[in-house]
Amino acid sequence: MGGDVLRQAPSTLPRAPDGPVGQRIRSIYTDRLNQFTSSGQYQNQNLLGKLFEATNSDEDHVKLSVYSVPDLKRPTFEEATSNEFQPTHIGASFGPSWSTHWFRIRLTIPEDMRDKERLEFHWDANNEGLVWTEDGHPLQGLTGGGERIEWIIPDAWRDGNEHVFYIEMACNKMFGNAPGGDSIQPPRPDMYYTLNTARITAVNLEARALFYDFWIISDAAREFPAEGWESHEANVVANSIIDAFIAGNGSLEAIKEGRRIAQKYLGDKVDSAEVYDSGTQPLVYGIGHCHIDTCWLWPWAETKRKVARSWSNQCDLMDRYPEHRFACSQAQQFKWLKQYYPSVFDRVKGWVKKGHFQPIGGSWVEHDTNMPSGESLVRQFIYGQRFFESNFGERCTTFWLPDTFGYSTQIPQLCRLAGMSRFFTQKLSWNNINNFPHTTFQWVALDGTQVMCHMPPSETYTAEAHFGDLKRSISQHKSLDNDNTSLLVFGKGDGGGGPTFEHLEKLRRCRGLSDKKGLLPRAAMGGSVDDFFASLEKKAADGTKFPTWYGELYFELHRGTYTTQANNKRNNRRAEFLLRELEFLATIASVTQSGYEYPKKDIDEMWEGVLLCQFHDCLPGSCIEMCYDDSDELYAQVFETGLKAREAALEALGLSKTGTIPVAINTLPWERSEVVRLPPAVASQGSKHALVSGGPGVVSHSKCAIKAAKVSVNEIKPGFFRLDNGKLRVDVQDGLITSLYDVEADREVIAAGGKAGQLVVFDDKPLYWQAWDVEVFHLESRKELQSSKTTVAENDPYRVSVVTDTKISENSWVKTTISLAAAEEKRQSYVEFESEVEWQETMKFLKVEFPVDITNTEASYETQYGIIRRPTHYNTSWDMAKFEVCTHKWADLSENGYGVSILNDSKYGFATCGNLMRLSLLRAPKAPDAHADMGRHTIRYAILPHTGPLDFRTVRAGYEFNHPLILDSSLALPDEQSVSAVTALLRNIELTGSPSLILDAVKRGEDDEDIVSDPDIALPSAKRAGQSIILRIYESLGGKSRGTIRTAFPVKKVWKTNVLEDDGDEMGLVDDGEGWKKVNIELRAFEVATFRLQL
Repeated sequence: MGGDVLRQAPSTLPRAPDGPVGQRIRSIYTDRLNQFTSSGQYQNQNLLGKLFEATNSDEDHVKLSVYSVPDLKRPTFEEATSNEFQPTHIGASFGPSWSTHWFRIRLTIPEDMRDKERLEFHWDANNEGLVWTEDGHPLQGLTGGGERIEWIIPDAWRDGNEHVFYIEMACNKMFGNAPGGDSIQPPRPDMYYTLNTARITAVNLEARALFYDFWIISDAAREFPAEGWESHEANVVANSIIDAFIAGNGSLEAIKEGRRIAQKYLGDKVDSAEVYDSGTQPLVYGIGHCHIDTCWLWPWAETKRKVARSWSNQCDLMDRYPEHRFACSQAQQFKWLKQYYPSVFDRVKGWVKKGHFQPIGGSWVEHDTNMPSGESLVRQFIYGQRFFESNFGERCTTFWLPDTFGYSTQIPQLCRLAGMSRFFTQKLSWNNINNFPHTTFQWVALDGTQVMCHMPPSETYTAEAHFGDLKRSISQHKSLDNDNTSLLVFGKGDGGGGPTFEHLEKLRRCRGLSDKKGLLPRAAMGGSVDDFFASLEKKAADGTKFPTWYGELYFELHRGTYTTQANNKRNNRRAEFLLRELEFLATIASVTQSGYEYPKKDIDEMWEGVLLCQFHDCLPGSCIEMCYDDSDELYAQVFETGLKAREAALEALGLSKTGTIPVAINTLPWERSEVVRLPPAVASQGSKHALVSGGPGVVSHSKCAIKAAKVSVNEIKPGFFRLDNGKLRVDVQDGLITSLYDVEADREVIAAGGKAGQLVVFDDKPLYWQAWDVEVFHLESRKELQSSKTTVAENDPYRVSVVTDTKISENSWVKTTISLAAAEEKRQSYVEFESEVEWQETMKFLKVEFPVDITNTEASYETQYGIIRRPTHYNTSWDMAKFEVCTHKWADLSENGYGVSILNDSKYGFATCGNLMRLSLLRAPKAPDAHADMGRHTIRYAILPHTGPLDFRTVRAGYEFNHPLILDSSLALPDEQSVSAVTALLRNIELTGSPSLILDAVKRGEDDEDIVSDPDIALPSAKRAGQSIILRIYESLGGKSRGTIRTAFPVKKVWKTNVLEDDGDEMGLVDDGEGWKKVNIELRAFEVATFRLQL
């Protein structure tokens, strides 16, 4: 053939194979990856064995001596180092639990280690510690147990000389001193810790870097989709690194080769913050965080040290990692740091100015939101925001509660009133019945106010910052249709610690992997939580429609915390009412009596103590016993200070110990009528009680309305008693109310065949969290307690009662007094119960039941500044999840025209199932406090029938039941003219109009020029001339309401403010021509309004 021949390029494929090649068995090569970085039989041959080039712990170079502090004290640096230190050594043990030991370390760097790239001092006794300089400056925390055990030795110490530093050892782990591996068990008092490691370590930085390269690549091999090529590639790369390491016999060059392989896969920027500068759009925004429970499995005193350890660590990381941003909440912890570790506080303050360390949250502590009163929630924000503004020059804009046990429906309104439009939590990811449906959404309060809410799809505030956390940030994101971004909150938490260098190294590599290979969402660093929320708010402003959630964020777990630690909850309620009355009396005295000074310092100390005790483990009852020893002591101080300050205010107003006319003080802003017990010295006509009626002010005994008695008690037949006051007729048999007849309404209150006041006990063994949880299956173990004989306890013209003993067990009993008091015309009446309980049970739950003749599919419960309605049925899993709910001073079940309210004086747990109303009284968990609730309790509650719908009468009755009038003979007035004069002073401010408007707080302005506040919350630049009075008013029933503020004080102007007392709109102030000035107000449903009256 002629012509050109078409030729193909020769093949590069060899004609014959070198030999047989099989398909890799993927599962085996994946399992092999664990060998390279795990401890165990291969540790000396794998990468772990190459992390350190050399170590030295001999006594020539590491000299140890110790001062063991006696009596569990925690001395200052100066106090500790002034004592004599004794020689000690590795292998020595230190204890017992909660003790402190100070170590003096004399360090000399060996000559053969001085040229190493990185020298660290490694210290591990499996407990917490703090490194101090020789001259007394804290440097960083140590957490032991393989967590953070390293401290970087300064390069200047390579001079061959001896250098001294100190380590303060705390004999507790990150999670206290629980035995074994179960951290919520009561702590052992006799834990001892062995000093396992105290050495100079030369770190192989290349090996350490390869360790984190390999970590992320092997994660990709395991977690990229198995059917995709990406997981196969990652598996091949990871195995290639192992092969290179083996081929080079683990040499430095082999490690460097492994790094070259890794960087071809991850990119060459993973050793610096430059990895985040790729210009690609991130989806996940990383923020370091260190959640420190202000008390939990350790006492407050240890928390103060945890703060210093954890936050000094973050300052150290910021020196080394420019991208690191750290958010931290709780003004109380900042104040402790400022007070006890001023040099660390100064370091923190420097990083705050640079925008790296971000105070967040705006509250005093990360508090419970179920049980504190509305005013307590307001004060959390006042004291928190003022601290942050005073110390850092800015207020917070994001409310931060990652670990609180449910969120009250009024939080969005209060947040906005405190200058915050954003809310962060993740706790609802713990729900054990229903999966909360949103990640990013608008949360709407009772009054219609909204905040932007974000719950991170990683579902934690202690993320490890690895591949899985980033993957879940998309795979578990429930709002991708609206916005695909999320926060990743990472760092060791609960017991403190915060991010470590490991978190930051892993995130760098994850970003490199995302940019090079995709699939994994890109992480961004260097921004703030506020930056993230600002982007969400901009999207909303630009038209993105985020989902809305109306009402409470009910937490479907930890329902037992409404009841656990009853004494602590009682102290909280008492303190809230004491502070309310003190501020009212002190305000009136300070603007009317020239020689009296408003006791702001005492009030600040009291509030700061109460707010501290409202931390989300303390008030709910989920702490160890030591914490409640602390809170008992703090509350005792609150009551001592408060009662003295109250007495001083009353004396300034004219009462004295030498007065002859005892008076009852009414600081509630409405007319009241109550039966009060007479002081023995003034008891008259054989009666120990008097019926006292009157408005705000004082009512003297001589003006008490002593009328013909209408109350009686009769034994109808043996063991069957009838109490009658003309309004209610109560039949009691064997300690139970078998009939409660409303005479005026001509209606039986108790359901047919029902028994009100029935004490019941349940077996109470939750799945795990004893102090926290009560599970739905406990209801199946209901057991009625049988009472013994009932007898007449009191037969007074104004009050009658019967008493019954009930045996719970061999060691526990209840003595219940059922009382009925005389009542005035046109006033409601209720049946009161007082139960004295000796409680010595194990994992039992005591409740009291009220089956009522009412039908409704919803019951009403008082919450802060409003009412929340919840189902009385189990139609859906969402309904059934609310088998135990939180209430405040009352719960109510009403139908058209009639209803029943149950009042309480400090109980928060409640349930309404059908027509059965059930008040929770006492629990008996054994962890983390083995003695929780053991001992004697006095519990008051009442059943209040009412005609018509739920209305202001129940709201007011709740206040009155918790703040009864007391006829006090210790402080009295000299004559009737003084009674009238003091009453006039206390009535200088009135609220008239709709009875649904509640004047809840009267106080002085925070920035009045004559007010001297806690220096840590003072804002000198915000001082205002003159005096002002702050009024907090809320609409309590759920409808637009109008009213009038009337005052006889020389008010010049009135402003409506936010809760931080920033002036808003000036209100119209008019003179009524009778020496009074008035301001007309209108509040929307459940609105909380604050007014500043400028004198």
